[in-house]
Amino acid sequence: MNKKFKITTLLLLTIWASVFAQESWTLDECVSYALAHNLQLNDFKYTNQSNKETYRQSVRNLLPSVNASSSYLVNYGRAEDPNTGTFVNQDFYSNNYSLESSIDLFQGFQKINAIKASKLLFKATKEDVLQQKYLLAFRVMQAFYDIQFFEGLVEISKEQLTVSQTNYNLVEKQVELGLKAGADLYEAESLLLTDKLNVTQSANQLATAKLTLIQEMNLENTSEIEITKELPQVVTGAMVNEIKSDAVYTEAREFLPLIKAQELRAKAARKQVAVSRGRLYPSLSFFAGIGTGYFETTRDTLGKTLPFRQQFRDNTSQYIGVNLSVPISNGWSARSQVKQSKIEKLRAENNLKTQEQELFQTIQQLVQDYNSLVVELVQSNQKMEAQNLAFTIAQKRYEKGLINALELFTAKNLYASAQNENLQVKLRSEINKSTLDFYRGLPVFNIEAN
Repeated sequence: MNKKFKITTLLLLTIWASVFAQESWTLDECVSYALAHNLQLNDFKYTNQSNKETYRQSVRNLLPSVNASSSYLVNYGRAEDPNTGTFVNQDFYSNNYSLESSIDLFQGFQKINAIKASKLLFKATKEDVLQQKYLLAFRVMQAFYDIQFFEGLVEISKEQLTVSQTNYNLVEKQVELGLKAGADLYEAESLLLTDKLNVTQSANQLATAKLTLIQEMNLENTSEIEITKELPQVVTGAMVNEIKSDAVYTEAREFLPLIKAQELRAKAARKQVAVSRGRLYPSLSFFAGIGTGYFETTRDTLGKTLPFRQQFRDNTSQYIGVNLSVPISNGWSARSQVKQSKIEKLRAENNLKTQEQELFQTIQQLVQDYNSLVVELVQSNQKMEAQNLAFTIAQKRYEKGLINALELFTAKNLYASAQNENLQVKLRSEINKSTLDFYRGLPVFNIEAN
């Protein structure tokens, strides 16, 4: 019974593993998995969490500070009696207890501006997390389409191999019948071996592309992945809408996390200048406290040290006060900090302009590529059809002995090259379209902003 159970379990596990191995991943599934398991993305999340706590602490800095202290002191030899203020030549000990609270009333609005700056930086790192999610999604998309390309390349190579194998078999029979010389068989064999090598190289490139996607997804305990086979349907000709760089830039400028993060950093830098300027103003704080103590030298009329409870009650004192601090000169450090903050503000604003410029240039290039690929795809389809027709004619002429193997090989390679180019243009068009759709604010990836 146990043996049958083990065999049944083994078979079920084998079937389950086979089904799991044959699971086909869509692009959305690959992106979702990568977002959930990418370790580098976690580092940006931790930075965001750290900045969130910094912001919360900057708010808590507005609260009063409360501190308690206690001390135990033993005096030897000549020392001042803390109770009478006279000097005595004896050993004694004392305890002191205090509780003090203070609150800043005015500091040149440093804390208010620090709260605003830390909040802006927290929002900036939140945008950084979203930007990294988008970058990861694009890397996954590129790896996904690379697999589709090399899968198509493998299929093209196998088709060419099938043709070469058929031609080799035909020449072999013709040589046996004495219709062709042995040299023709060597040529056919050479072409067959070349196509076998092409299939092997394409398969190796496909394996490398799959490994890249597995690594981007952080897919563990596997070296193989299957994706959906459907190639994207690319719209061509008059059905394509005109896209303008300025319009795409305006839409991207409003939501792109990279730009929003840099905008927030520029605003935070302006608040940091205000914080530095606040150090030039006087500061005012209010404080209050209560204290008491126990002294071994405090005695009654009979010379006995008063008990702890009585001294703790009798020695209690309270105090309140205000503290005004006016900065006069600290080696000009405060003014130097203001200048440094202004430089950082200019750097942040310049970085924002640089990001905007790079974004516009990127969109310009994408729009130009888009317009070029629309034309390339039409011409590529026409070229592939023409080469297919030329190869079909060459194949028939070769079978009738009207052309040699080299001419057939040339026609076959031209057709394979046209298929390869057509596949490349299709996938480049899809990546280009998806990227432009992203910059236009369309839902390319299922990624939440929060």
